[in-house]
Amino acid sequence: MSEFQPPIPSLGVPSFREFVLSSLKVGCLGFGGPAGQIALMHREWVDEKRWIDEPRYLHALSYCTLLPGPEAQQLATYIGWLLHGVRGGLVAGLLFVLPGAVLVTALAWLYAAHGDQPWLAAAFWGVKAAVLALVAEALQRVGKRALKGRIDLVIAVLAFVALAVFSAPFPVVILAAALTGLIGSRGVAKPAAVAQAPVPLARTLGVTALWLVIWLAPLVAVVLALGQGHWLSRVGEVFAALAAVTFGGAYAMLAWLQQQAVEVQGWLTTAQMIDGLGLAETTPGPLVLVNGFVGFMAGWNNGGWVWGLAGAAMALWQTFAPSFLYIFAGAPYAERLRQSPAATGLLRAVTAAVLGVIGSLALWFALHVVFTDAAMLETPWGGRLSMPVWGSFDLWALVLAVAAGAALIRFHVNVMLVIVGCALVGLAKWGLGM
Repeated sequence: MSEFQPPIPSLGVPSFREFVLSSLKVGCLGFGGPAGQIALMHREWVDEKRWIDEPRYLHALSYCTLLPGPEAQQLATYIGWLLHGVRGGLVAGLLFVLPGAVLVTALAWLYAAHGDQPWLAAAFWGVKAAVLALVAEALQRVGKRALKGRIDLVIAVLAFVALAVFSAPFPVVILAAALTGLIGSRGVAKPAAVAQAPVPLARTLGVTALWLVIWLAPLVAVVLALGQGHWLSRVGEVFAALAAVTFGGAYAMLAWLQQQAVEVQGWLTTAQMIDGLGLAETTPGPLVLVNGFVGFMAGWNNGGWVWGLAGAAMALWQTFAPSFLYIFAGAPYAERLRQSPAATGLLRAVTAAVLGVIGSLALWFALHVVFTDAAMLETPWGGRLSMPVWGSFDLWALVLAVAAGAALIRFHVNVMLVIVGCALVGLAKWGLGM
């Protein structure tokens, strides 16, 4: 099966070795959730390396936000595919996940074996403040580039209000933005067509079949070997379903994951689930690396660390393998849509709406960093608002987050230095009994 050759980006192609090293850097420094990771890739590949231009980057981002699963990993895979075909996509997608996956799995073992150590909680307290600053920096960077006019700003604000205040479903918000962009594109002159090779149907079917087999083979093997009722088989089934249907990013996935992992399967407790989310938020890579924590705890509670590794591996594979299917089969068609004013307008509006989504997530995260307790309020319109308990205000967390934000945004301090510094502040605060 011959590989479909993507169009050459306009700003040049790096050597494969250069791209591998840059992808590893992105994977190791990708803190701050999707907002921080998308901003990091923009800074690395658009601003500094200039390997891809901004319209191409934003087009790829808009396409990835329409897919189920981790959009930041899919964006890395898409950029890798543009620059070096399938091998570039594999390198970018795998290296985006591997550093964080290894770290989350190691921390899951540390948590399972020694989770009652107060110094560990103190370090995580500091890192959470740094992550809040990273999200603020990401919003500033992405917003400055994604908002090209008043309409984009209006869409972003309305998306933020719909999610943060009215608890609107993410697919509804994205669909409304897409329709707005589609209507706004009417009457826009179509640009001069750039000749592109057609995407062979046989190629699409072959790629889809290949990646379906790669994705589901481990699950099928475990079911055949251990039986469908085995906990490891259920881990695979739950996370395969999760990867196929969870539109809206990591936070949209958490409610469903909480229900399945805690209430239905009983793999871990609610408190352990929240701690796992904290671990995932303070490590590089996508927030859905929390899935690896859940898989590890399921295995740990069913037989110790060896089974924990098996559970983490199954959960992570079922979460991230489908991204390669979505990109390698779908990206060639997404590239052809770049010639369509309707598609361009639709995706631009979706990008603006996603900025509002990121803003709502940043607000949610800020409430849980600056306040140690929050209450859920039922609204007259059927939504749920997370409101801080004012007596739980943590002045030190706010001060540390503001200082970290100033270091990142004003003084452009290295990301790793900021994160390590905040962790050390947390340890010092604990050591001084503050």
